[in-house]
Amino acid sequence: MNIVRKHRLWETFLYQKLDFSWDEVHEVAEQLEHIKSPKLISKLEEYLDFPEFDPHGDPIPKANGEIVAIDKVILSALKPGESGMVVAVKDTSILFLKYLEQLGISIGSRLKIIEKVSFDGSFLMEIEGQAARNVSLKFADSLYVRK
Repeated sequence: MNIVRKHRLWETFLYQKLDFSWDEVHEVAEQLEHIKSPKLISKLEEYLDFPEFDPHGDPIPKANGEIVAIDKVILSALKPGESGMVVAVKDTSILFLKYLEQLGISIGSRLKIIEKVSFDGSFLMEIEGQAARNVSLKFADSLYVRK
């Protein structure tokens, strides 16, 4: 739990303070998470104003191990006409994160399911109220939203 905590704090630091993109932070945080100084991690958390979530929407464990729960569902669980706000990514691969950026989707983006296509399981959805885009079932299974 402590390594996860440090990793997510470092990801948040890199993203918020050093302008790394959300697809760049994981690899660097993998290296930084092995720093052993509890004081450094405590000061890092304080400097970041005690964040609850990392740039990918994953909860950051507290020093006592407590984790903030968030009400979320996978995007593919929404029915036509339902909307949700992106709260986390299930797939944190560089390719998926870059694709999200290309579509203009980030944590906090509003998505609305317009139609589920029976033939292939794909979805027609609006992104921030803009013209509908067709996305795959794999895509819709890779994002968490809050209704």
